[in-house]
Amino acid sequence: MTDVKVAIIYYSSTGTVDAMARHAAAMAEKGGAVVRLRQVAELAPDSAIQANEDWAEHVEETKDEPDAAVDDLTWADVVLLGTPTRFGNVASQLKQYLDGLGPEWQNGELANKVYAGFTSTKTAHGGHESTLLALYNTVIHFGGILVAPGYTDPVKFEEGNPYGVSNTETGTDDGVADAARDALEHLVARTMSVASALRSGGFAA
Repeated sequence: MTDVKVAIIYYSSTGTVDAMARHAAAMAEKGGAVVRLRQVAELAPDSAIQANEDWAEHVEETKDEPDAAVDDLTWADVVLLGTPTRFGNVASQLKQYLDGLGPEWQNGELANKVYAGFTSTKTAHGGHESTLLALYNTVIHFGGILVAPGYTDPVKFEEGNPYGVSNTETGTDDGVADAARDALEHLVARTMSVASALRSGGFAA
């Protein structure tokens, strides 16, 4: 799996999805991947951001990091997409990024890559599954190869989401539960393994 190219493209307001993305990036690099970790551009007005201390802090902490660009997705073999739930749906910031990929979709540049997603909410039934399923509508239109985790590892019976990785925010420093952290490690390894096998087999359909 050496040199598999992994793009982790995500949106995070208060930092929990950011922590998940960084953990996934570390695991991919440990597995030998070349990784691009990119947060999409913030679209919310400053008044909304400043009204939430955690949101304002996260924006300040990440202000000098590069925003996700089109090339970050077209470059990759594996694309992991992360979003908090917004009323059971994908955050508008990530959706805006994906909606801007029309020319690349039309040229077939988004097809035949391995895709999977991860999400986080503050409550156990806060829209985990519906958010990932909504996200995957776009992946299907891309012609992407959706590699959901299913129940292919014991950790999935603890974390509980076969559609991707979901986290219910905890009291830890970064808000990421141990089960979600372990599930991210499994998802990274699984998607990299599939991408490596596809590449070795010369898949180009």
